[in-house]
Amino acid sequence: MRNENIYQSIMPAVYIVADNIYSPIGTTTAQNFERIKQGISGIQKHQNKAISGTDFYASLFNYSENNILNKFKYSKFEGLLIASVDGAIKEADVDVKSDKTILIVSSTKGNTGMLETNADDPGLQKKIALHTSAKIVADHFGFANQPLVVSNACISGIMAILTGMRLLQSGKYETAVVVGADEIGKFVLSGFQSFQAVSEEPCKPFDQNRTGITLGEGAATMILSTNPKYGDKIKVLGGGVSNDANHISAPSRTGKELSEAIERTLRMSGLVTDDIDLISAHGTATSYNDEMEAKAIALSGLDTVPANSLKGYYGHTLGAAGLIESIISVQSLKQNVILPTLGFETMGVSNPINICTQLTPKRMKTCLKTASGFGGCNASILFSK
Repeated sequence: MRNENIYQSIMPAVYIVADNIYSPIGTTTAQNFERIKQGISGIQKHQNKAISGTDFYASLFNYSENNILNKFKYSKFEGLLIASVDGAIKEADVDVKSDKTILIVSSTKGNTGMLETNADDPGLQKKIALHTSAKIVADHFGFANQPLVVSNACISGIMAILTGMRLLQSGKYETAVVVGADEIGKFVLSGFQSFQAVSEEPCKPFDQNRTGITLGEGAATMILSTNPKYGDKIKVLGGGVSNDANHISAPSRTGKELSEAIERTLRMSGLVTDDIDLISAHGTATSYNDEMEAKAIALSGLDTVPANSLKGYYGHTLGAAGLIESIISVQSLKQNVILPTLGFETMGVSNPINICTQLTPKRMKTCLKTASGFGGCNASILFSK
């Protein structure tokens, strides 16, 4: 049952007018969604001494065969951003040169791969700065406005969408092109290995035998607009962000703070728990994240709502995860189908939640997306037909 909500009545609606997922399993949203429905994962075992001294599982691009990425005279990271934005813009009537259009870039690491190949000098410091990459992407397409960068660990993608929503509702802009990407190199992989957080097999979100994350590369773009002509599109209803201030890398033990972000999202959207049809969970397959997230979902009264994690298909794509998984969730709403959680077999959290294990047709109207990250950050966002 819906609540009366002043926010929704006075703020303009924000619509998703186009999107793109550029990943190792597909270069369009449609390709990605169809391959996930077929149970196809990008995660493979890799032997790459330039990245790791031992074999590891990850979802990575084959850069030697990827002609689209190779054609750009930019870094791999910037190439990913450009390839995804290009794919989304081709599907939408977007005037990037308009002063009413803003580009928002999300990432956790950006060009840190250059630390492995370039000399440490002032030139490198400029190249690896996220605002440098954002400017390169903006100039490539001819955006009139200076781009914005959102970088807040693994909630960056969701925060970027929320930033776009709020900027549009402020009236300053009419269109927001929100893109996120990260690449996996030695710097990133070794960092997670130092935490002993990387699984020695493909990740198993929420499963009792999970042993850690699997990393992945990817990029995704979501184009938002307040133009009423898109009134038949999926809407971004609202979102919330919180911080549990528990530990630099470990999440809250109670889930209370993520639950607060979820409840704030529901209030902003004018909805109650009974209105939620699907939860796209963060589900990293680490012992602490999945436990905390399950507690938060239960605290919010959503433990019976169908939920899934997409990490078994993409791995953890860091700054792109929130965008990739949001776009897949939007496709689930459009096609009225719930995707299974690849790798999940037996419930492995103390607060059981309704993890989906098979492709399930279901008429749906809403989807809640959650995320958490280092530094205790949490975020949720709600999409609706």
